[in-house]
Amino acid sequence: MDASALKGRRVVVGVGGGIAAYKACELVRELGRAGAEVRVAMTEAARQFVTPLTFQALSGHPVLTDYFDPAQEGNFGHLDLARWAEAYVVAPATADLLARLRAGLGNDAVTTSLLAFRGPVVVAPAMNVAMWDNERTQENVAVLLASPRFSAVGPGAGMLACGDVGAGRLAEVRDIVEAVAARLETGPLHGRHVLVSAGPTREYLDPVRFISNPSTGKMGMALAQQARALGARVTVVLGPVGPVDRTGLDVVDVESAEDMAREVLSRVESVDVFISTAAVSDWRPETRAPQKVKKGETPETLRLVRTPDVLLEASRRVASAARRPLLVGFAAETEHVLRHAREKLERKGLDAIVANDVTAPGAGFGTETNRVTLLTRAGAEQVFEGTKRDVARSLLAALFVARAPPVG
Repeated sequence: MDASALKGRRVVVGVGGGIAAYKACELVRELGRAGAEVRVAMTEAARQFVTPLTFQALSGHPVLTDYFDPAQEGNFGHLDLARWAEAYVVAPATADLLARLRAGLGNDAVTTSLLAFRGPVVVAPAMNVAMWDNERTQENVAVLLASPRFSAVGPGAGMLACGDVGAGRLAEVRDIVEAVAARLETGPLHGRHVLVSAGPTREYLDPVRFISNPSTGKMGMALAQQARALGARVTVVLGPVGPVDRTGLDVVDVESAEDMAREVLSRVESVDVFISTAAVSDWRPETRAPQKVKKGETPETLRLVRTPDVLLEASRRVASAARRPLLVGFAAETEHVLRHAREKLERKGLDAIVANDVTAPGAGFGTETNRVTLLTRAGAEQVFEGTKRDVARSLLAALFVARAPPVG
């Protein structure tokens, strides 16, 4: 197993109610040792074998056991858990739990959070050999595995807890960890290096004043995190935005447009994809005063000069490269949004551009939601809206899962 495959990845362990539930404790610990962030959900039956407090101590997070509990739902409920996770492993997956998963039921913390989860699921069956061999159990497993989202590890064969001999033992913990890592190593962007620029820049007049914009970097970071979830190695050149979730990302902090240009241009020729979401200041003061500029009695004039056009320079740098990266830009506009975005796409030699009306309600700078239009060089137009995480997922799916346009 490539240990880096789990570093910084977000994994939920759903614990079913079987005697093998105690082995889920070791699973949580080993996933954590491999670098994963782990959260746990438990069925009511699982609580009869292991206490939630044990899993809380091992994972460092509260355990979801009751989606009717307002305190649990308010803290980190089943929908939040599903949105947070990159992979979900069910261990032990009992015969009852497999049947309910196959039927699409949502009557406990595990099945409900799984219903809302859209990513890869690894099931690790564990039960009595007769229950495993039962035709209904085999049918349920076959139906689940017919979906590309589901895979299984085990069960192993040998002496079972009940004294019977045969298939039904929970797979070895190391095998389950490797199965989860394998699922996270695959994806439309596996093996690709994605470069994302995000956030604003600051162009200083003096030590305490600067020209900037309201960008918070949320859209760019959402794209970076979703690209990571699709298997990419992701580098983010990030303007000053304050604390953000950097899990699993290589983040390079910058401040000015010149800083951002230097860091982007030093990397763009070696990546597979460059997504430029940063709101780079177009102008900077011609001079920067070494000390705070005091107010005068008469009107003053501030002379501005242009900053580097990071995306245009990146496009020019890779234009004749034998291995040209895919270039995706963002256009934050206030009028004639699609026309201006299309002009920018052509002028800067991009493969695609995301048009964003920053004056629209629930869109633009600082919001948790967005509404954008993806324009490609081939002339396609697609509209996406929702949370910035959902929009990021849709944009990446349109660009890569649908294989349009191709990299290179």
